[in-house]
Amino acid sequence: MKTWFKLSFNSVFLGAFILLIAINIIGFVKQDALIMQTAMPLFIPVLLIFFFVKYRSLGIMFVSFLVFSFLGDISSMFLAEDSLIQTSSILYLLSFLYLILMVVPKFKFHHLDKIIGIYLLVVLSINLYFLYTLYIVMKAVIPNPTEVLLFGIKSLTLIVLGFLAFAVYLNTQTKQSVLFLTAVLFFSLSAMLNYIGMYYFYNWSFDLLQRILYAIGLYVMFKYIIVQNANKQPRQPVLINESYSSENLLA
Repeated sequence: MKTWFKLSFNSVFLGAFILLIAINIIGFVKQDALIMQTAMPLFIPVLLIFFFVKYRSLGIMFVSFLVFSFLGDISSMFLAEDSLIQTSSILYLLSFLYLILMVVPKFKFHHLDKIIGIYLLVVLSINLYFLYTLYIVMKAVIPNPTEVLLFGIKSLTLIVLGFLAFAVYLNTQTKQSVLFLTAVLFFSLSAMLNYIGMYYFYNWSFDLLQRILYAIGLYVMFKYIIVQNANKQPRQPVLINESYSSENLLA
């Protein structure tokens, strides 16, 4: 019975997510402005409702991540285009900072093998160099210095988040660490496509793909919390119920 309920919950949770993806695709294919504007903010509340069907607790860091992500999602509904980019960047930046706070306690750099530690530092240095190069280019292209600064800080936050998530995965190699790293990768790819659409080349298919990647990141992050809650549940004690005949006891 427990196994059936677990499979049923996972199926319904995935079904709700796929339905939201389908609504976003329909909105973009039909170029329906109302659906395109309102479908994206539905992901977090809908997934949260289905999450609470089975689970009752969420950590304060994850709640904060969801709050700022949701505010970033709905910002396009209330803000003009001039202030939209800066406000949404700040809100998503704050949400990623809370993800960093979630993963930092699990980051044990001194427990890593020296070769792996050097490899991580090299990868981090390469990413920081490319970010610096891109920042110089963006500074020459975008006239608003605040917008460029937010781009740099947000990108740096994602790089640090990815570094921490990858380090935790290499150190633990658990299902939780894989899910967290996967979610961070989807968030990073989504942010990259968002930058391309805003500053280089806009196409509705890129915008749709960016939303789908972001939504997958949210879904995987919820799965990460589900696994975390499952691991926290106390295991039922195993009761040994065996009977012995009087002949065996006297033998």
